[in-house]
Amino acid sequence: MAGGTLFGRGEELAAVGALIDALPERGRALLIHGAPGIGKSALLEHAVAHARASGLTVLRTSGVQAETHLPFAGLHQLIHTMTDRVPRLPPAQADALLGAFGMAEPSSNASAPQFFLIALATLSLLGEAAGEAPVLLVVDDAQWLDPPTLDVLGFIARRVDAEPLGLLLAFRGDRAAWQSAPDTSELSLGPLEPAAADALLDARNPGLDPGVRRLVTEMSAGNPLALIELPTALSANPAPVESLTTPVLPLTARLERAFASRLTDLPSDTRQVLLIAAADDGGALNEVLAAAAVHTGAELSAHSLEPAIAASLVRVDDFRIGFTHPLVRSAVLSSVTLADRLAAHGALARALDGQPDRQAWHRAAAIGRPDEAVARQLDQVALRARGRGAPVVALTALERATALSETPSGKVARLLGAAELALELGQTERASSLAQQTETLRLGVVEQARLILLRERLELHVAGSPARLHLLITTAERAGEAGDPGLALQLLRTAAQRCWWWDPGRELRERIVAAAERLPVPELHPDLVYTLAAATPVERAATVLERLERLERHGGYDALAASTLGTAATMVNAYDHATGFLRHAATGLRGQGRLGLLAQTLVSLAFSTVHTVDWKTGIPAVAEAMRLADGNSQARWLSGARIAKAQFAALHGDLDTARAVIGEAERQILAVANSSNLAFIQITRGLIGLAAGNHAEAFDSVWRVFDPSDPAYHPFLQTLAIVELAEAATNDDQQAMARAALKQLDATAGASEAQLVRVNLAFARALLADEEQAEEHYLTALDFDLSRAPFARARLMLAYGSWLRRRRRVMEARTPLRIARDSLAALGVESWCERARQELRSAGEGSKRESRNDWDLLTPQELQIAQLAADGLSNKEIGQQLYLSPRTIGAHLYRIFPKLGITSRGQLREKLDAN
Repeated sequence: MAGGTLFGRGEELAAVGALIDALPERGRALLIHGAPGIGKSALLEHAVAHARASGLTVLRTSGVQAETHLPFAGLHQLIHTMTDRVPRLPPAQADALLGAFGMAEPSSNASAPQFFLIALATLSLLGEAAGEAPVLLVVDDAQWLDPPTLDVLGFIARRVDAEPLGLLLAFRGDRAAWQSAPDTSELSLGPLEPAAADALLDARNPGLDPGVRRLVTEMSAGNPLALIELPTALSANPAPVESLTTPVLPLTARLERAFASRLTDLPSDTRQVLLIAAADDGGALNEVLAAAAVHTGAELSAHSLEPAIAASLVRVDDFRIGFTHPLVRSAVLSSVTLADRLAAHGALARALDGQPDRQAWHRAAAIGRPDEAVARQLDQVALRARGRGAPVVALTALERATALSETPSGKVARLLGAAELALELGQTERASSLAQQTETLRLGVVEQARLILLRERLELHVAGSPARLHLLITTAERAGEAGDPGLALQLLRTAAQRCWWWDPGRELRERIVAAAERLPVPELHPDLVYTLAAATPVERAATVLERLERLERHGGYDALAASTLGTAATMVNAYDHATGFLRHAATGLRGQGRLGLLAQTLVSLAFSTVHTVDWKTGIPAVAEAMRLADGNSQARWLSGARIAKAQFAALHGDLDTARAVIGEAERQILAVANSSNLAFIQITRGLIGLAAGNHAEAFDSVWRVFDPSDPAYHPFLQTLAIVELAEAATNDDQQAMARAALKQLDATAGASEAQLVRVNLAFARALLADEEQAEEHYLTALDFDLSRAPFARARLMLAYGSWLRRRRRVMEARTPLRIARDSLAALGVESWCERARQELRSAGEGSKRESRNDWDLLTPQELQIAQLAADGLSNKEIGQQLYLSPRTIGAHLYRIFPKLGITSRGQLREKLDAN
């Protein structure tokens, strides 16, 4: 590069220029990656100049290796000029963002998940600024940004399409370093072609000695920074030239040596200030000089840096000092002894009085031995980091505190806390490693119980066994006796969950319930209700239902409890109760930003709404669950959302989509298989087979849920599957098998209080009954209150009407068939509705095809936005719920209105209510 020219980067310049030129119309993120010195920073400088010349607002930040443990340090540097706009944000967003920057007290709840509020606040600030002029975010050395800042940038990168907002991130290495937004467009910088390398050498080092030029060309391998720096190093220090050509020495080390060669001639006080700056995690000039004074015992001024500025090693203004290239920092640190580096961190710790987090990190870096006092300081760093929505930083602090622990009890507590936090973050390998370290230490009863619970959660997808369940029960009993009933109940809840996935037999399940009921916890405790539902979904269903009804009447439960209770309701097939709890949970969890748990809750909500055929709730729930589970790498819940999506598609008659989506779910589920996953897949395949009129395929699929030798066998889901099995049984052998399965279910679940279970068993009896008894069973099933089970009622009417028609009772058949047709049409269940029309035609009554619902024209996310807008929410309020910008919401509404044939928000409610 010379005179503003980038040699050999025509395609890369065009790509960056296209992103900037398109910004008024469309936002985009671009990841630039390559080796150190390859020209990433130079390309970003060109982009900044182009953007400013085009009238864009440019915001910049750069990662600093020493800052990776300071939560949101990079974000603050990026948007600090916009903090005057923060008061315009919704209060929850403003408080979260200011707390992240240490400008307000963070939440008193150390586990409060504020990250998404911080990310949304950042997006809102940038969106408002972009409304005045397009904004370009430029991030250099992004691999060294603190993880929370990287996650916020990933959040933004996934949402820039609808904003005049561009994002350029430069990473050292390959794109694997960028996990926050894996679908970001990328630009890989490789070595310069020989002609471009020659041009750069001619521009920067004309008249270079031919021998040196040849050596530089060979050593640089097309790296622009090497082409610029190595001539100076080789000309000034001819002796080390041969060592620089050693084949085993990587290019980065050569460049570090090239920079290091400039350090030797600097004055001592300059080198001391550079060492402090290299060890510093802030870059404030007055701070570096103050620490350097502590380090040297002498007053130093900015004049000490003039030789380093002249050597192009640092850039300095009135407030900050920065290295011209990250390798300069590396060269400074590698040129001194370990004792010097420790002393530099010690000087910084003493100079940072009043900044407890940074002071703690430097104290930790300044000692090479255990120190309980410093470990306790890092405990507080971790606590504050969690409160600020930076759990990754909290985890790092706990791990460092563990290494510094002097007391065994302190080390155990920190290891367990770190392992539990790593698991919460989805970092299972890291959690497993920390748990393994804990196993070598002496543990008390409670610590041993925490470790066992942690192990269970780490091995969630491993098949259950009686021995494993016995261990959980015994450990829970010991934890309860040690005075921690909450931990004991968590262990029993985990055991009960395993029972629901793999039935170990009634005796062991009852033992879990008995142990839970002995604990001194309220009988309406959500975890206790869940434990009863999961361990004894048939035997204790009446108890679970009675407690759910009391909780519904009394209310007062929070979002987390509502999610637990809603899931418990699904386990006893009480979907009519589950929906209310799960809706309440989804709203609360969405507002809190607990998006991992929200994804799980939305999957349960989707399954519940399949049974009530509530498209307007279920379809958006499926779409949001898939989006969140995919973004949070929740494979189990992504597959669950796909199963629900396939079920909705089958009901709607979109069989190609249903088959494709259930195939994706099945392939994915192989990695996290358990019998409940596999059973839901087979039930869904049965539903698809029935919708397609392929009864043999449907029977073979659903029978797997009833076959004890099959991995999909699941006794607690058989009450859901029995109707599909009975309807699919068309020949004598299949009917005999279905009758045997029904007889077994009657013995185990016949007394169930769950409405859906009772209806399903009665329906199956009618489908499988002898000729003389069938009508009695149909009428018995229809006598149930089916107001909260409209699909079951419509299917019953269709089956009963079809039975009457086949008995040549045509006039009697028309009424139930007509009811079935109209109900199924209203529900939008196309495959069964068409069957009702055919049956009516066979009974001598014509039937026209209904037109599609207007909401059928919308995508799932559009439907969700339309519903919220119809409820009177503003674009900003909708964006807060869905973690999208108001501009994105507006763009969606712009597409929704013409699809629905309307022109204003005021018409949305009427339009949606009419369908």
